[in-house]
Amino acid sequence: MGVTRPDSIPQALTQLSRFLADGAHGDMHWMATTAARRGDPRALWPDVRSVIMLGLNYDQGGDPLAILRRRDRGAISTYAQADDYHDVIKPRLEGLARWLTAEAGGDVKVFVDTAAVMEKPLAGAAGLGWQGKHTNLVSRQFGSWLFLGAIFTTLDLPPDAPESDHCGNCRACLDVCPTAAFPEPYRLDARRCISYLTIEHKGPIPRELRAPMGNRIYGCDDCLAVCPWNKFARAGREMKLAARSELRAPPLAELADGALRLLADPSALVRGAAVWALSRLLPPERFAELAAARRAQEVEPLVVQEWTAALTPAAA
Repeated sequence: MGVTRPDSIPQALTQLSRFLADGAHGDMHWMATTAARRGDPRALWPDVRSVIMLGLNYDQGGDPLAILRRRDRGAISTYAQADDYHDVIKPRLEGLARWLTAEAGGDVKVFVDTAAVMEKPLAGAAGLGWQGKHTNLVSRQFGSWLFLGAIFTTLDLPPDAPESDHCGNCRACLDVCPTAAFPEPYRLDARRCISYLTIEHKGPIPRELRAPMGNRIYGCDDCLAVCPWNKFARAGREMKLAARSELRAPPLAELADGALRLLADPSALVRGAAVWALSRLLPPERFAELAAARRAQEVEPLVVQEWTAALTPAAA
């Protein structure tokens, strides 16, 4: 836990504006529409005088990159293997906020990734860590594995010292990215980020990025997992954030078993994805037969393009 002032992140809006101007937010249009409120907590709530930032360790222990060597299994980001973290963290914040108002008065507002709050810059200003070259928060005590929450209060609380940057010359997080999502240190292009592509993105994944995604089916931990500061991290103790067995390493064969059926899915996006998947899974002769039978029935341009591209050797 740490405390900071609402005016402690003057650089955040400039950095966000550049991110948006570059189009690096992809189709996360809500980031642009809420940009003015993100740059200064007082734009979100004019009465706020202090921001309490809190982090909860969700490290599962072990090596999150080990799953990438198991090509028959799907890799799911560590944070998504457990119960919804919002449901775990928000009640805790609300309990702390009730205690705070009972003890010291004032008004409070609680946020867990649910409003236009720039949690990472605020957490850095409050001393919880610093934003590494991968733009995520890094803690000297917990490495990369912190969920963040915020309590805005009208109380005038003494602020903590901000954390300085301890990345040094290391660029492990930049070099490990399989889709080259970092154009330079401290800058992310979400349009190439696997977490964005598998969670936030609403359209087809660019063809040139599909194969580099490997067996990552929901999110990606690569840039977090390689950070040297993780050597100080300890496994989290919150049982509700423990990984559920069915989400640790689901068999890809079972997940891909329905690809033929999905050629008839109501969504053109799903049908197009099924076309590409089958072009990789089936022998060329079998796929050509399938294409001859199904391609002529398709009227959606997106899916027709997928059939055409899949039948072009250079696009395989």
